[in-house]
Amino acid sequence: MAQPQITGFEQLAKQSALYPKESLLEVKKQHHSLHIGLPCEVSLQENRIALTPDAVGLLVRAGHEVWVESGAGKGANLSDHEYSEAGAQIVHSPKEVYQANVILKVEPLLDKEFEYIKPGSTLISALNLPSLSKSYFEKLNQAKITGIGYEMIEDKVGGKPIIRAMGEIAGSAVLLIAAEYLSNSNGGRGVILGGITGVPPTSIVILGAGTVAEFATRAALGVGADVKVFDKHIYRLQRLKYAVGQNLYTSIIDTDTLSEAISKADVLIGTMKAENSFSPMVVSREMIDKMRPGSVVIDVSIDQGGSFETSRMTTHDKPIFKYNEVIHYCVPNIPSRVAYTASTALSNVFLPFLLRTGTIGGIEEMIYANRWFMKGVYAHKGTLTNSNIARGFNMRYKDLTLLMAARM
Repeated sequence: MAQPQITGFEQLAKQSALYPKESLLEVKKQHHSLHIGLPCEVSLQENRIALTPDAVGLLVRAGHEVWVESGAGKGANLSDHEYSEAGAQIVHSPKEVYQANVILKVEPLLDKEFEYIKPGSTLISALNLPSLSKSYFEKLNQAKITGIGYEMIEDKVGGKPIIRAMGEIAGSAVLLIAAEYLSNSNGGRGVILGGITGVPPTSIVILGAGTVAEFATRAALGVGADVKVFDKHIYRLQRLKYAVGQNLYTSIIDTDTLSEAISKADVLIGTMKAENSFSPMVVSREMIDKMRPGSVVIDVSIDQGGSFETSRMTTHDKPIFKYNEVIHYCVPNIPSRVAYTASTALSNVFLPFLLRTGTIGGIEEMIYANRWFMKGVYAHKGTLTNSNIARGFNMRYKDLTLLMAARM
């Protein structure tokens, strides 16, 4: 019997995989699913949230579970509906959201939040040491919490991505704040930020040469202001000049030079970096006394102790006070003024970290695998692991490297 001929269509179908074939079994991947909780921020005037709906969607598609407390994104104009559409589960009480294994929030826990957090879970939040007491760390240890301070997490090249992101926002925002309070309507000197033709430019003095200073300097030079930057370290000043790409006045902090510059300043901005967790106070009350009435002082470092002797913490509701007719703006969380932008910036840092953590196998494995990540861990399952915190509060601690080695 003659073999039936294969038509051209049948040949094409075989080559094009149009004929049904046996399906291949799915290859099971090694993957640790994270259970992430995003609670409402209850700290005063905190509007940010650590993950945006877009980031939540990517995490859910990667196999992770995300619970969002109802209203957690409201301050950043992110609705429950957006999070729900992204795949998050909306829960309606803090007691529910704190049942997650990984709690991701912006501010440290308050006393009432300790009632909800599950023993043995991981807390990722800011670690604003000047606002915390010894009892905070004792409570964390009692609950055997692994605490990670996100501002201390470093990337692979030694940078601090959260500090950098929030610094960019704060540096750009301080010039807008300065312009606002220099005006007559807010009791300022009545000068325009930068100046115009025939009028001398506004004098701005910046203390510190980090990220906040860099972006404040860029903004100030952009409007034509006269900028002077002071720092304790020459390498920071050199790095700032290189980053800005322009020649500008820089000086090592010296009492006489700094005092003279402050006395002529329209705007004084403090951005000094923390040393041993507290920012150095470099401007005395006497220096502030020499400033002209209606001048503006902005202390960006207030959350770490402040750079000025006359500083005291203020809020977004009541952001300023006057000392000797000099306006002081000392709000600790300036990025919260622009919560949508700040939340997106936070989310951009947290998302890759969380995706990698899930791929590696969880928080413990992330700590083992990444020395740079270990720098953010200040407590691990009931043991304090940060020497600076331990010395500051007279507490016992154990080096995290030794602690992890002992548990292997």
